[in-house]
Amino acid sequence: MIEVYYIEDDETIADLVKEYLAQQNCSVLIFRTISEAKRALLDHLPTLILIDWNLPDGQGNDLCSWIRIRSANLPIIFLTVRGDSHDIVAGFQNGADDYVVKPFELTVLYSRILALLRRTKAVRETKLFCNDLVIDKEKLSVYYQQEEITVSQPEYHLLLLLMENKGKTVTRKQLLEEIWDSNGNYVNDNTLTVTMKRLREKLHNPPCLKTVRSFGYRMEDTI
Repeated sequence: MIEVYYIEDDETIADLVKEYLAQQNCSVLIFRTISEAKRALLDHLPTLILIDWNLPDGQGNDLCSWIRIRSANLPIIFLTVRGDSHDIVAGFQNGADDYVVKPFELTVLYSRILALLRRTKAVRETKLFCNDLVIDKEKLSVYYQQEEITVSQPEYHLLLLLMENKGKTVTRKQLLEEIWDSNGNYVNDNTLTVTMKRLREKLHNPPCLKTVRSFGYRMEDTI
């Protein structure tokens, strides 16, 4: 099933799009504001995003840029009355994959959704995000606020494991077993404490890296 987040404050248009896409086996969640959409996106990424330009708490192009920083390949389509060439160019420059001007035919919208998904289906996410912290799994690199941070191999694998389990508490035992013991390097609990301390210092103590006292650690987005 195609999972769609639609950010639109016009209830009539939103309901028409939702009803039609539901008939095409799409699951559609509607958000009236940018802030609502951000909270949902921090928790879960859908198959595709539809965004209106003019919203009660900001502009869709700003939300598009915010999404694109966190997910390079999440398909995004603008649905807007703003059909001026300047606006269309701005939409694409801010990360949109397609741009549909209102009024539009629902059948055409669905066709463009399918076409976009065909183009992006083979694209694999190679970056993990948590606020301003980024791991590029292809380059084996870590970035904080767009600055590359040099980390050791244990520090990288520690951060990678936490990022891959974002939103979940990873216990100290799990971290020790998966990062060190799996390589045949049996170490004591203090090794993890020291590695985490050094990693935090290199990343300037990011607020998204949280300690769960007596249990372990958790990566968690904060707006």
